[in-house]
Amino acid sequence: MPKRRQTRAGGRPRSGGQRPRGAPGGRPGSPAGRPAPAGRSAPADRPIRPGTPGASETRQAVERFSARPLVFLTQLPRWVLLLIVLGLLISGFAVPGLIGAAALLLVAILLGWLAYLSWPSINTSGRVLRVIALACMVAIVVWQARR
Repeated sequence: MPKRRQTRAGGRPRSGGQRPRGAPGGRPGSPAGRPAPAGRSAPADRPIRPGTPGASETRQAVERFSARPLVFLTQLPRWVLLLIVLGLLISGFAVPGLIGAAALLLVAILLGWLAYLSWPSINTSGRVLRVIALACMVAIVVWQARR
């Protein structure tokens, strides 16, 4: 049986996934090769200002300090951070005393840091859940340290 040729919606044959070198393209949804939407300037026209607009100097300093670790964390595969946090949680609950409390404290610090950074962009219910999660982690750390 002969191999059937795949075609696109317009009847044009598919390219087999290869583009000439230097041709715009990339992943679906990427802005490469597309014009800027009407009413907006292209991203190269305006500088990117990271951070929360109108934030206090303390918040801006924390966001600047956090930029490198956040970029590092986003470049890691997702399962790496999951395994690290899971390992800290398991060892924190398995090892009694101050060593277990220290492992849980590291998880609480990570949770508090991420909650602080995401605070301006979340709604009230998200804020309440983050405060509850952080309070529970602190209570567990204290309980583990006294065990």
